[in-house]
Amino acid sequence: MLIFPSPGLYWLCWVALAPLIVAILGLYRPRNTELLDVAGREVRPGAAAGFLLGYSSGVIWYAGSCYWIYHVMHVYGGVGAAASAGIVVLFCLYLGLYHGLFGWLLARAARRGKHGIRRALLLAPFLWVAVELARARITGFPWDLLGTAQVNNLPLTRIATFTGVYGISFEIALINAAFAAAFVIPLRARGAMLGSALAAALLLQAGALVALRPAPRDRVATLVQSDIPILEPGEWTAEYFDRTIVELVRLSLPAAKTNQEAQSGPGLIVWPETPAPFYDTDPRFRDAVSGLARRANAYVLVGSVGVRTMTQHGQQGAAGGNPVPVSSTRVLNSAALVGPNGEWVARYDKVHLVPFGEYVPFRPLFAFAEKLTKEVGDFSRGSERRVLDLGGRKVGAFICYESVFPDEVRQFTKNGARLLVNISNDGWFGESGAPGQHLNMARMRAIENQRWLLRDTNTGITASIDPYGRVVARAPRGERLTLQAPYALISEVTFYTAHGDWFAWTCAIIALAGLLVRARFKSQVIWSKN
Repeated sequence: MLIFPSPGLYWLCWVALAPLIVAILGLYRPRNTELLDVAGREVRPGAAAGFLLGYSSGVIWYAGSCYWIYHVMHVYGGVGAAASAGIVVLFCLYLGLYHGLFGWLLARAARRGKHGIRRALLLAPFLWVAVELARARITGFPWDLLGTAQVNNLPLTRIATFTGVYGISFEIALINAAFAAAFVIPLRARGAMLGSALAAALLLQAGALVALRPAPRDRVATLVQSDIPILEPGEWTAEYFDRTIVELVRLSLPAAKTNQEAQSGPGLIVWPETPAPFYDTDPRFRDAVSGLARRANAYVLVGSVGVRTMTQHGQQGAAGGNPVPVSSTRVLNSAALVGPNGEWVARYDKVHLVPFGEYVPFRPLFAFAEKLTKEVGDFSRGSERRVLDLGGRKVGAFICYESVFPDEVRQFTKNGARLLVNISNDGWFGESGAPGQHLNMARMRAIENQRWLLRDTNTGITASIDPYGRVVARAPRGERLTLQAPYALISEVTFYTAHGDWFAWTCAIIALAGLLVRARFKSQVIWSKN
């Protein structure tokens, strides 16, 4: 938990897993052979012991990195202090199961045969990546994947253009397994193993000291950090609404005009996702944004509440005639695009919504989360990862939580996006390490897809990120201001963009094969003896 912001002691990642691996494999070292049953056979601990060790580690891991959930639930969810703390505990107990799974599988590998410990050490990095993939695909919470800890290590992060962040996770887990090996292999070989592991860790970490030349950039966008407070719906009076819009337009226009004069063609202004009731059907909101686009001669990409009316056929009429059309309204968390002529030309609707933030799953069971969704809305999900066209400039705009999903963000680039834009409202996190964690995960998406990424947030961290994941411009948190964000358009597609999570799936297959092959071999031996 120390390897992520805050405090962000990234270099500790090389030994973060080693104590857990040592503890699990220590259960199966030769020193335990004095434990014999009545028939004189060796007694080995069950894999349940490995699960408990991994599970305990996982609970601590998530409590240390996701403690900010307490703030969200208590301050914005209207949940009492004790209940909020209880929710955090339940959250950690749930996600800790993945670390428990890693411990159980590692123990299963170690307890089979005299070479079990060696086999478990070899399988450890494959098992770790497989469990990370499961966390992303099953639970849908790939927050702070291990590889993200090395986002500042430019040479090492080149791996991610082929494997995604999972390749870096594998490398880190491999070095941790080497450190663990130094404490479980025979004594005579420990010094050499420890020296090799330490040398490898130092060599790899030294990559963080490498400075590459600045990435080419030929354009500048205006990112507006709106710093709109999270208010109760009743506090949004018409006067306050109008004043907020006027101030944001007044803030955006001078910077956007300066940028437009310095480059050919229309500029780009980005407004973030906010807690404001900016409905794209509201004439006041539409007129203000359209006017800004025309006056600045710029495309405006703005976070808004999208509205879609769905018409379905209901029951038949009283006379048994044709079914009566029934209309329903859906609200969506959206990024709307307004052209330089003031026309609202396109919209991306968020596909991956935040559970308990933008909708309540299994609503009857989680009634306590109703107030939280009232603060941000009860949204419907979008249907496609649509790329927006800014006069020939293809832009992939994803919203807030979507930035933590490697395979989902890459689909924008695969669909033709030459620039990535992430709009977000990180005000929910308070003064915790979560904004920094969220930023680093977005930086990894820029690396994986080799794209410039403009990250515009309501309260920070607003930044321009180059294709190497470096923050080249950044705004201070908690201020209403604009950031002049350099960027460039890139057309090349990385191997990861084209092929997705192939590496993680390969690790999962290898891990499964490594466990099953030994089990099959053992069963065949028992069968032949009988």
